[in-house]
Amino acid sequence: MFFVPGQRHVVVGVDGSVNSLAALRRAAAEAERRHARLDVIRVPDTGTAAHPLRTIGQWLRLRALAARTLRRSQHFTTRLHIAHGDPGTVLTDAARNADLLVIGARIHSEHGNPFGGDTVPRVLEKAPCEVLICADHTAA
Repeated sequence: MFFVPGQRHVVVGVDGSVNSLAALRRAAAEAERRHARLDVIRVPDTGTAAHPLRTIGQWLRLRALAARTLRRSQHFTTRLHIAHGDPGTVLTDAARNADLLVIGARIHSEHGNPFGGDTVPRVLEKAPCEVLICADHTAA
């Protein structure tokens, strides 16, 4: 991912969950409001190898998901990315020059973390910009 000086952008992490789709819709609205580019990032499960054909398939699925989710959006400057690695690290790196990072999170976790998983705490600790968490779109 590259940075264009003076260009505003909003980053959103999407994994296909209900909360990440809510995050995508919110990020698109924020990007539109801020007159910013929207960067949609999908980090496949860590067990998924970074094979070129698999990555192309993941990108095509992300494109279809974004098109369905954002079909009513007026925002037209959107970039889609498939990135491999730890989701928290990938998202904070992608948000290095962003105005806003939006992520979805489960409200409850079987491990006791109120946001579920490791991504939200890592993002909150390391994000270089404002973070918005969409965490209220699933049942407990």
